Amino acid sequence: MLDTERYRLALMARLGELDKRLHAIEAELDSAKSKDWDDAAIEREGDEVLEHLGHQGQDEISRIRAALDRIRKGSFGTCTRCEEMIAVERLDVLPEAPLCRVCAAQVS
Repeated sequence: MLDTERYRLALMARLGELDKRLHAIEAELDSAKSKDWDDAAIEREGDEVLEHLGHQGQDEISRIRAALDRIRKGSFGTCTRCEEMIAVERLDVLPEAPLCRVCAAQVS
């Protein structure tokens, strides 16, 4: 039997980290921009990187929320595709994983 509370706490902690990171990214993107053309170009490149990191963070938040929902519903640790158990070793590395290793390899 899985220790879902341990995974829930890990997922909640990660959610908190991502929330802080996304707020920092948002603050940086909202900060005043340079009027100098060269500096503005460099800032725009930095903004594009921050936007990409923000999108990745939002995607991870969605996966974490889905995993927390599976914990609430009692289906955490079961592959959403084949309904086999997901290996504990996989969940220890990627607790938001919705798929077992075999199904994840087929999707990739």
